[in-house]
Amino acid sequence: MTITQQPPEVTGPPAVIGPPPVVAPPAPREVHRDVLIDLMARDERVVCLDSDTGLFAGVDWGAAADRYINLGIAEQNMMSVAAGLARSGRIPYVHTMATFAATRALEQVKLDIAYNEVPVRIVATHGGLSGGHYGTSHHSLEDVGVMRMLPGMTVLVPSDAATTRELDRASTYRPGPVYLRLGRSGTPDLPAGAETPEIGRARSLRAGTDVTLVASGPYPVLAALEAAGDLATVGVSAEVLEVHTVKPLDTEALVAAAEHTTGLVVVEEHWAAGGLGSAVAECVAELGLARPVRRVAVGDHFTRGRGGHRHLLAANGITAEEVAARVWEVLGR
Repeated sequence: MTITQQPPEVTGPPAVIGPPPVVAPPAPREVHRDVLIDLMARDERVVCLDSDTGLFAGVDWGAAADRYINLGIAEQNMMSVAAGLARSGRIPYVHTMATFAATRALEQVKLDIAYNEVPVRIVATHGGLSGGHYGTSHHSLEDVGVMRMLPGMTVLVPSDAATTRELDRASTYRPGPVYLRLGRSGTPDLPAGAETPEIGRARSLRAGTDVTLVASGPYPVLAALEAAGDLATVGVSAEVLEVHTVKPLDTEALVAAAEHTTGLVVVEEHWAAGGLGSAVAECVAELGLARPVRRVAVGDHFTRGRGGHRHLLAANGITAEEVAARVWEVLGR
């Protein structure tokens, strides 16, 4: 008798042949949320104040549940509550969109928080044009300028998820108020090998000898890196300096850059007036560095209408091509 071996029974879905799925990078605001949940579990002084952002929906706070307070869409009130908690020995984190923190609640940030030098952490999401689908009311192109003008305010603009995590942790016990500017959605990671970020210290992401690209924020830094790569193909050596701390500004790094390159091109997701470009120009002028400074930023106009983040950046000239054009101006070619 012949015994025919039957194939094994197949269970479950068939195997999928092809490349692995692309995993989107985490949104910086979600990275912050996870850092804060861990921090609240370890330090009973930390309080989370929310303005109905939805960021913390479904979070199991455990023993810290009574330290999560949703104050609703009342940003001015939230800033004053945070100041009072800070004066009482707590470390409050307030959460809202960047434009509401910097404009709607500015009086309370100025008088209740900055004036009293209290350790309130202002976590501002949808920075720059990252909330572009909501329209002009939610574009935040003034916040860095506003916040850096307030005495004692630390201003942080991380460039990717890993930088967000490190700066978030490093700023927990920093004296005085902190403004942490985050985007809405995940952005590409910076190239591997960058130094661990330190508050107040710029990072060199690429060495160069002809010109320095000073960039802040996820897409401006990526545009600077792309431009540096393109310029290298035509013999121009560009250093890329990431400034994740707009205040206090790393003036030593800027001096060093001015000493070994011809000039500086500043790239940021902000109006040209008041932001990082203004801070760099002030530094160059005050220290008599005698180097040209050019800016790649949103011009003196409102960005009207709605659109995706990258679409609005391109429409406003925050691109590698525009960075390269400013480099040629600096080099006089």
